[in-house]
Amino acid sequence: MIDHTGIGVSDMAASSRFYDAVFAALGIKRVMQLPPDTGADGVAYGFTYPEFWIDRFHPPAQRYHTAFAARSRAVVDAFHVAALANGGMCNGPPGLREGGYPPGYYAAFVLDPDGNNIEAVCRET
Repeated sequence: MIDHTGIGVSDMAASSRFYDAVFAALGIKRVMQLPPDTGADGVAYGFTYPEFWIDRFHPPAQRYHTAFAARSRAVVDAFHVAALANGGMCNGPPGLREGGYPPGYYAAFVLDPDGNNIEAVCRET
């Protein structure tokens, strides 16, 4: 349904460190950056093409919530550890969610350096 999306950030260097680390845990890589030599204006992440951008052109700290798919509980756990080690704040430790979540919804929530709620989720069926 969504081809790509993105968020504005207030500090490209801090946010790039954060997203490089959390996306590496999810198997997602940096696929493009602007300008090409530094990424000081924008960085795109994805598997083969830009799917999620961070940039300095859009207003930062809008408290967006974005969930990224994880292949396993271990990947969710690794995402959470990487986030906390790279400027993120815990907004919900890894675990099975209840109370409105479907069965087998294993997720972790972190706040990125601008306060956006970033989630990794493994849906076990």
